[in-house]
Amino acid sequence: MQIMKCFIRMAAFLCPVFAFSQSTYIPLGSKAYDFIERMEIKLQENRNLNFSTVKPYSRKAIVREVEYLDSTRMTPTDSAMGFNKYGDRSDLILTPVDEYNLRSLLMNNIEWVQKDRPEFESATPFLKNFYKTKANFLEVNNKDFFLAINPMLNLQFGASSGGNGIYLNTRGVSARGMIANKVGFSAMITENQEKGPDFFQARTNQFHAVPGVGFYKTFKKNGYDYFDARGYITFNAAKFIDFQFGYDKNFIGNGYRSLFLSDHGNSYLFFKINTRIWKFNYQNIFMELMPQFKKTGPDTLLDRKYSAMHHLSMDVTKWLNIGLFEGVIFGRKNHFDFQYLNPVIFYRHIEGTVGSPDNAVAGLDFKANVAHTAQIYGQFLLDEFILSQIKKKTGYWANKYAVQLGFKYVDAFNINNLDLQLETNIARPFTYSHNDTIANYTHYNQPLAHPLGANFREFIGIAKYQPKPKIYLYGRLIYYVQGLDSLGRNFGANPLENYGTRPRDFGFKIGSGYRASCLNATFVASYELRENLFVDATALLRTFKVREASTTNNTTMLSIGIRWNMGRREYDY
Repeated sequence: MQIMKCFIRMAAFLCPVFAFSQSTYIPLGSKAYDFIERMEIKLQENRNLNFSTVKPYSRKAIVREVEYLDSTRMTPTDSAMGFNKYGDRSDLILTPVDEYNLRSLLMNNIEWVQKDRPEFESATPFLKNFYKTKANFLEVNNKDFFLAINPMLNLQFGASSGGNGIYLNTRGVSARGMIANKVGFSAMITENQEKGPDFFQARTNQFHAVPGVGFYKTFKKNGYDYFDARGYITFNAAKFIDFQFGYDKNFIGNGYRSLFLSDHGNSYLFFKINTRIWKFNYQNIFMELMPQFKKTGPDTLLDRKYSAMHHLSMDVTKWLNIGLFEGVIFGRKNHFDFQYLNPVIFYRHIEGTVGSPDNAVAGLDFKANVAHTAQIYGQFLLDEFILSQIKKKTGYWANKYAVQLGFKYVDAFNINNLDLQLETNIARPFTYSHNDTIANYTHYNQPLAHPLGANFREFIGIAKYQPKPKIYLYGRLIYYVQGLDSLGRNFGANPLENYGTRPRDFGFKIGSGYRASCLNATFVASYELRENLFVDATALLRTFKVREASTTNNTTMLSIGIRWNMGRREYDY
């Protein structure tokens, strides 16, 4: 905990003296992300939105951009009256559904809206004091203090294969605010009981953690009971430098998956510095993580491990953004190495200087916005390699890397608000793993990056269609092939395993081991009853086959439910 004490002291010193107006962040999974993504692609050359690789997004920064778009956009009528499709007034044409989503985004981030918006106020507040504005259950918006409190609810019920009932019962509350335009804060807590499909239960039992959350207790038959609590504070130490300290998740990437850092696993304690100036955005994240463990009895204090990551993104042109990534997991239990606090140094140098066995990775990402309708993006992560062995094509175990390539297409085939996405991800065997199980690229028994771990090839297709403002249709198809461990031998799929237990040094390829193939198809239809209150109907079909074992596990799931101020619960593995 010495690192966190250091951060707290630094925050206490810097905040009162140098703080500027400070923003909280739009929660990952919010419906706003689809709209922001569409605007980035349709504008093509908006530098402020091009820095969307690092998530979550600042409410303040996004509102400023959306308000600018709101004041300069073209309408379809303007275009019909003689403007070019991307005319002189603006690079953007909004559909009626986009107009609805724009207003919704501003309404849900009202503390940063510059002008009065009487249309955001409720005509008949509930009990006079609640829902004075349409988006927030309880809102205080004074000169030196802003506070928004909202209930959180996700009730889903249905059936899966064999007539087994499934359910998700989530209740909670969220709060965010700002004090004197200098300190921002956000917190949420939910209490959950969940019985998901059979493959969700198998994954939870295998890794001793609920996917996306972590700690749990058993609930009735095949169910799980768990809390999910998150919170952070934010402040500035300079005009272009933002600080965030808290317990939450982060995401680095432009795709559905991330090979650098994803939000699939459990939350963690972190301190983040984000510096944005000119054509550059530079982010540092220092994290306290949990090494792998097994629950064997009464609760005991878990060990800690630590990580430092940084990502530099830059606009090479107005439509092309590239990024450089580096991360390291410290191979020392319950001890933070302060050499890694340097926010600008190359971590590989530190690793060699201190003679450490730490697990360092590096990566490159890019995205290119094309013709106001498409985006091409990708990531390359390098864990370890021997160039001579790559040239010989020997399948050497230590040639460890992962690659992502994706494509997004908005208003596909000239159909308004139909957005398509194709993505492929591959990871060589033993990527993210280490010979020191403390230093593997995991947290709380779950991968920090891709949920499948390694030794896989994955293809993803996504279709999003919003034909009317309140109707959301979503389809996702995932197919992957992965090599699993067989007969107790480690073939590099599970980053929790020590790579020293591999059966050989050569002859490894993607799919080595027991070859498993999986098809996961999901369709969701949602209707927004009122702001942030959704009714969902979900259908899922999953087929999982292991060729060598001649086994097949088929899962079907149908569910219906209601969701309030929350994102969907996903079973996408």
